[in-house]
Amino acid sequence: MPTPLGESLFHVHSGPIVELSSGLPHHNIHRANLDQTTQGTELAELPSRHTPTADDSARDNHRARRSNSTSSVLATTESAEKEPLITSPSHSDSESDISPMGRNSQSSNAHSQDQASSIRSGSQNGHANGSMNKNVEMRRKNAVLDSPTQAANLMSRETFSLDHEPPQTPIHASDAGFFDLPPQDRRSFLLLVLLYFLQGIPMGLAAGSVPFLLKKNLSYGQIGVFSLASYPYSLKLLWSPIVDAVWSPKIGRRKSWILPIQFFSGFGMIYMGGRAAKMMLAAAAEDGSGVWTFTWWWFFLVFLCATQDIAVDGWALTLLSPPNLSYASTAQTVGLTAGHFLSYTVFLAFNSPDFANKWFRQTPSDIGFMTLGGYLTFWGWVYVMVTLGLAFLKREDKTSSRDGIIEVYQSMLGILKLRNIQTIIIIHLIAKIGFQANDAVTNLKLLDKGFSQEDLALTVLIDFPFEISLGYIAGRWSTTYPPIHVWCWGFIGRLIAAVVAQATVMIFPKGGVSNWYLLTVIASHIFSTFTSTVMFVAISAFHARIADPVIGGTYMTLLATVSNLGGTFPRYFILKLVDAFSAATCTPPSHSFPEDKLKGPLITNSFACALEAERHRCTNGGGTCETTRDGYYITNILCVIIGVVTFWGFIRPAARKLQALPLRAWRLTVDNESR
Repeated sequence: MPTPLGESLFHVHSGPIVELSSGLPHHNIHRANLDQTTQGTELAELPSRHTPTADDSARDNHRARRSNSTSSVLATTESAEKEPLITSPSHSDSESDISPMGRNSQSSNAHSQDQASSIRSGSQNGHANGSMNKNVEMRRKNAVLDSPTQAANLMSRETFSLDHEPPQTPIHASDAGFFDLPPQDRRSFLLLVLLYFLQGIPMGLAAGSVPFLLKKNLSYGQIGVFSLASYPYSLKLLWSPIVDAVWSPKIGRRKSWILPIQFFSGFGMIYMGGRAAKMMLAAAAEDGSGVWTFTWWWFFLVFLCATQDIAVDGWALTLLSPPNLSYASTAQTVGLTAGHFLSYTVFLAFNSPDFANKWFRQTPSDIGFMTLGGYLTFWGWVYVMVTLGLAFLKREDKTSSRDGIIEVYQSMLGILKLRNIQTIIIIHLIAKIGFQANDAVTNLKLLDKGFSQEDLALTVLIDFPFEISLGYIAGRWSTTYPPIHVWCWGFIGRLIAAVVAQATVMIFPKGGVSNWYLLTVIASHIFSTFTSTVMFVAISAFHARIADPVIGGTYMTLLATVSNLGGTFPRYFILKLVDAFSAATCTPPSHSFPEDKLKGPLITNSFACALEAERHRCTNGGGTCETTRDGYYITNILCVIIGVVTFWGFIRPAARKLQALPLRAWRLTVDNESR
């Protein structure tokens, strides 16, 4: 709030002050120089020997105002030694007050103006609100003082020049709409959407469609094995420093990785497309034991996507202007969601024989309109063409600054030593347990109940426009409200969505899917995906605000990795628990079963058929597999209970404390490293 010290208005906030780089010495406030200025003012105000005149009275009044202004600056400087100096909304009036008058020499006047300029610069560059609720630290420099690499990072840019005044650093994050963005930011935003969209294509297959195609032949535990294919997204932190440190100055820091990775991804998808049918058969062979070979192929493809994600995340911090950095998380949400939508919803619909026979064929067939092999091949070539366009049409702002791999790993280790980072890692690792059963099992359980693949594709199809539009709204919320608060709201909603999803499965109609039940599933799905999107956008915005762009790829990847790991590592165990808690018994046929209808050996004795392979053996042999205990219900209830206890007991209070920290607490300062 404004201070009552005349027209020199400074804002003083609580929390530690954020140090300025030693590479910008004119930003420092020199106490001794201010004392000299004050002493000069006091000398100028000594009583005069001659009789006062009207001009002398005006001069004395001006000197008094000048003394008050200088005292105000000094008082603010003294306060800044104990409390952080943040912003000054306007300095034009202060400038007019600190003007040449009286007996001060020209050099003293210039020195006084330099001090005012120094104070203005100090309050406008790189300082964020101590609460960090809506402010973003826009400095592209580390907070460590006297670091030679900081000056090199700035001076090595092609746009660096000493002929122009440095641009003012915005304090508040922009909440402008897309069409209000500068043209360069709009183009950069669309480019980021395209790059994230390409990542979403194979990820939508690996995390969405392929498990559904395998479900008819594999148990939940075996599908849990295939879920390991998505682990590279949770392990990319191990090689992210290499992506940050090794690159070609001729190509560009980020394009050096994006171009070859996308080429490998494209040709890898083309290769897998020609062999997808055989791979699927091998995965289901020998009671599902062949799923490991199939998993490793997808693991390699996801590894390439994860490596591309490291480079794109780092590029996003420099493609967009500082006030609009929050649009990086929006671009990620829109792009990944669109790619996931095509590979999950659209592909499942066109892969369904029933959907193809109903809408596209006059002669029914048992093969869908689109196959996995054809889909992989098509998008493989799209990958190649987009990469060629990126290579020749997009020029990256080159830089000659380069950090060694060891230095980047040391920076990553320094980040991990920060107590705040350790807290947020714990939060990420346990936060998604509460709704893990809903995310991993609910849709598979609907298919078990009799929900068709076509209806599931229709559900996600209707959900998609809601997810895109509501995701954009979630992005605006993250710039309007503190992102951690938005994330907590999404967390509570997601726990509720897990309970609603279980209730939806429990009321599955015995007579088959009706219109009212389909609408219920659609509403439940929209609510669940919306809360998930809110959490994702909010935490991504928080990551973008606290990350240091100097090691942006590593910092952002570290935060995104632990967030992904929190949703990846429990999935394997959750799917195993569903099988462990499930109980089903195969009952032999009570009467003679026609041999022409048998698809396997006739069942003569009862046995457990909870696993998918045993269930198929039972039904193929004429038996009836009856579920006596559904492990999905037990697992989901346990997950929700864990989520409620951890959220109210630890996650919520710890996350709010992190939100209130100043941005200095997230930098590799000497003080932070020693803690």
